[in-house]
Amino acid sequence: MTSSNSIWTVGADPQIEQLIRQEKERQMTSLQLIASENFASPAVMEATGSVFTNKYSEGYPRRRYYGGNAHVDVAEQLAIDRVKQLFGAEHANVQPHSGSQANAAVYMALLDVGDTVMGMSLDHGGHLTHGSPVNASGRFYNFVSYGLTEGDERIDYEEMRSIALAERPKLIVAGATAYPRRIDPEPFRKVCDEIGAYFMFDAAHIAGLIAGGQHPNPVPSADVVTFTTHKTLRGPRGGCILSTESLAKKIDSAVFPGNQGGPLDHVVLAKAVGFREALDPGFADYAKRIVDNASALADALANQGFRLVSGGTDNHLLLVDLRSFDDDLTGKEAQEVLDLGGVTLNRNTIPDDPRSPFVTSGVRMGVASVTTQGMSSKEMGQIAEFTARILRQRDDDSAVKAIATEVADLCAKFPPYSD
Repeated sequence: MTSSNSIWTVGADPQIEQLIRQEKERQMTSLQLIASENFASPAVMEATGSVFTNKYSEGYPRRRYYGGNAHVDVAEQLAIDRVKQLFGAEHANVQPHSGSQANAAVYMALLDVGDTVMGMSLDHGGHLTHGSPVNASGRFYNFVSYGLTEGDERIDYEEMRSIALAERPKLIVAGATAYPRRIDPEPFRKVCDEIGAYFMFDAAHIAGLIAGGQHPNPVPSADVVTFTTHKTLRGPRGGCILSTESLAKKIDSAVFPGNQGGPLDHVVLAKAVGFREALDPGFADYAKRIVDNASALADALANQGFRLVSGGTDNHLLLVDLRSFDDDLTGKEAQEVLDLGGVTLNRNTIPDDPRSPFVTSGVRMGVASVTTQGMSSKEMGQIAEFTARILRQRDDDSAVKAIATEVADLCAKFPPYSD
């Protein structure tokens, strides 16, 4: 309670405190299967909520435009050194506020407005920042797309090469937001060398799997690697850029002052914590358990009548085609009713989806969060069963609510945070 002579005259915010309690309860009593989410450690959250939030520090370590940055400089340098060690990179910029900001900075550093860029087609798993016409990337640059093979729904590396030879992009982007298979950096590197293009790997979703040895490390092959520090890496929400030393000055200038002002120092501090956690030998075990759980969930969902895009998964996420389960069921409807049943995920287009991106014929599921909680293959089977039962009984509100209670009982056995 705030005293009458306190400098904090307003005091606590009861409405916000209530929302925090409610959100914590939601996270603790339902299954978090959104592929771009994870549970950050208490140490990461403590750093994010620390007094570093009060500091302003435009510039870089030992090159600031403000005073009082002695401790900020140490924190940022720790983050830089740790992430370089984690991925074997020559240079790192830890200031991007998000993965999208990281990608925008790379484009600014390496391209001129109107330059041709090649990235994965959005309806085949690419990201908004890989050339969507409603995104700055699609408005400022001429994006051309490569996609998946029609048969096995894997990246068509031959098609990618043919398009690159025809279009001569200045930059080729690998990486995806909804692709459940490994992405081989080497075919991209070879094509880039063949046409004299830069090679950027957007590792936003799989950074933690790379750090944990479950996905090929693109750093030795790529000119630039971008990623988010949450998702599978399990740090705070934010972005990062790794590059060759030859591109360091261009990258740093594009981040600040090109795209951003002062960094979020409390988040940079938390990134340093997250990178330290990922350097721990136990993180490799976590990454392996993610891949094992995703494979187990894929098998269990297939047994329930769902079709998995590409037939399964090699990473943390699954793309589920609902049409084999129920041709009338849309991704939008599935997302909404599953949420009521305590299974949180997102609707997602499938390759060559006949429905719009707002409706979709599929959903995307990720297992990073439930793996953090300690769930294993047994629980993946239960998750698949919950999912199928909710969708089969989607017109029965009482049945869906009853399943939500079962979900909560399961989650109670695997609390991510203990008070």
